[in-house]
Amino acid sequence: MTLTDIATPSVFETVESEVRSYCRAWPVVFERASGSRLYDEDGRPYLDFFAGAGSLNYGHNNPVLKRALLEYLGNDGVTHGLDMSTTAKRDFLETFRTTVLEPRALPYKVMFPGPTGTNAVEAALKLARKVTGRQTVVSFTNAFHGMSLGSLAVTGNAAKRAGAGVPLHHAIRMPFDDYLDGQLPDFLWFERLLNDAGSGLDHPAAVIVETVQGEGGINVARAEWLRALAELCRRHDMLLIVDDIQMGCGRTGDFFSFEEAGITPDIVTLSKSISGYGLPMALCLFRPELDVWQPGEHNGTFRGNNPAFVTATAALDAYWRDGALRERTLSRAGRVERALLDLCGGDGRTGLSVRGRGLVWGLEFADGERAEAVCRRAFETGLLVETSGPRGEVVKLLPPLTATDDELDEGLGILARSVRHTA
Repeated sequence: MTLTDIATPSVFETVESEVRSYCRAWPVVFERASGSRLYDEDGRPYLDFFAGAGSLNYGHNNPVLKRALLEYLGNDGVTHGLDMSTTAKRDFLETFRTTVLEPRALPYKVMFPGPTGTNAVEAALKLARKVTGRQTVVSFTNAFHGMSLGSLAVTGNAAKRAGAGVPLHHAIRMPFDDYLDGQLPDFLWFERLLNDAGSGLDHPAAVIVETVQGEGGINVARAEWLRALAELCRRHDMLLIVDDIQMGCGRTGDFFSFEEAGITPDIVTLSKSISGYGLPMALCLFRPELDVWQPGEHNGTFRGNNPAFVTATAALDAYWRDGALRERTLSRAGRVERALLDLCGGDGRTGLSVRGRGLVWGLEFADGERAEAVCRRAFETGLLVETSGPRGEVVKLLPPLTATDDELDEGLGILARSVRHTA
């Protein structure tokens, strides 16, 4: 490479919008990917503990899923189907029912709202308002639910909300679990507002919650907090929506992240790893009595992404017919937690802490600059991790669920060296 080549702006800089973000943190051109690794165009490997922001729970180009996809495309299978009935959709619905819904006694109807997570959230909010005839939706501090207007209204991050350009209405924030450091009983403020005719709080249609706030900084809700929230919603006739877009599909161990708490939400949103292959796909699940939609009342051109149905079906068949993946994920959770706790003990800085569940973990630093420096050093030495939290103060780990023990140890080793390097 010559000095002229280095000085010449790339097509990404000259043509692509300034809105691009991840490429700024990882300034290489990636060419291929396999399993837990990405490779740049010079052939250098990078261990991927980002996993497509949680869209690649089964790794890159998973061979089982790829084989099913290639066979389907080779047979001229339907690619674009809107909401027409296709064999690919039928196979997915039947497999989802038998491997996910029925074993968990979940009676949900399945809606394909569009190809992304924010489409699923918009559908959930719209449905909750349609069913109840009310407008207000309660969300929580540090929540993230998507980048379209309805989703932004129930998102907490100030920078993301500012991008809306218009007022974001019909939403109210409540403290997430431990937001007040245990100084007040759970939901004391929320219930007082609900019971007080003078509080000014319009009776909410629904409450939307993440069991683990990924973008918010890996804030983990306790099972007892989630159960208390579900009971509060029941007593006050509010629908409970669980946003499982990043934490579902096995990320916390169980297929749904709310299973540990033993609750049954009224509405659930899924996306990211539901296709298993990184193909766009999203679901909105809800109790049958909530299915009050009129035909076409909520739709989207790409809600029938049949190749995604194919890979989703293959993923369910391969990984969710038994409990092997769940047990493997839960056992590895302890492995990651121990490594991170050891790392914290040797750092010697106040405020460094660890939190997480399953295979989503956060390492919190005193400030965002240190966390960013750790991520930058990790990238330089072959590991992809990103920051999260309101100040970017948390290094977030999302390794593929299919990563080997050696790959986990390798990534944790790179992270430990990066922390020490930036001390």
